[in-house]
This record gives sequence, structure tokens and C-alpha cells, in this order.
Amino acid sequence: MLLQPKSIKYKKVRKGKIRRLEFKSNQLKFGTIGLKTTTSGLVTARQIESARQSIARKLSRRGKLWVRVYPSLPITAKPSEVRMGKGKGMVNHWAARVKAGQILFEVCGVENPLVIQAFRIGGAKLSVKTIICH
Repeated sequence: MLLQPKSIKYKKVRKGKIRRLEFKSNQLKFGTIGLKTTTSGLVTARQIESARQSIARKLSRRGKLWVRVYPSLPITAKPSEVRMGKGKGMVNHWAARVKAGQILFEVCGVENPLVIQAFRIGGAKLSVKTIICH
């Protein structure tokens, strides 16, 4: 099941712009090796889940995997062939704002070559560019 908040204060939110580097979550906190973004953008809940599944499948349940992002931004969309106006559309999916330099996934307890290969596969599922950091 995809990640999404149980309850939110406001149903619809403006997306805004994501500009600068991330300084708060740019260090490894839990694992020994991590997947870090090099560009800013939005990562959908579907992309996070797909990357998580592919990383976990490659590691074959060895070690511990932490997901450091959570999709709490509602993205709205109006149905196709609807005229302009009549308000903002309904919530279509959920996304996470990701800044450049933010850690997305962390792993410990597995040898490095296997983790690097798993992160390459997982990073390909995301809409932002990523690097592997130690």
C-alpha cells in the first residue's frame, strides 16, 4: 500500500518551489550507506514505494532499510476534458518535496557491493538524480 497521511489540516496545498540545498537531513543517521539526491523536485509515493521494493528485493531481506522521506504533499488534478474554472481538482496522489542533498534511503548490515547495486536499481525508479554516499 502506498504511503499517505492519515489526516491533514488542509485538504489541498499549493506545491510551491524547492530551491536550495538540504542541510538538515544530508547526513547518514541510521545506516552505513545511503542514497542521496543531487537535484530538487517532487518524489511521488508510488516512486518511493517502487524504489523501496526494488532495493529490498535486491538485498533479499538482509540488513535493515530505512526510508527517510514521507509523501505528505497532496497533488491535485482535474479530470481530462473539463472546462477551466470551477475550483481546484480533487487529490490525485501524494508526493514528497525533496531538496538537493537529502538522504532518501539508508541501509546497514549488508556488504557494500550489494548495497551499491541495489541503490542503483532503486535510484532509477525516482524522478530526481541520486548518488550513493558512505
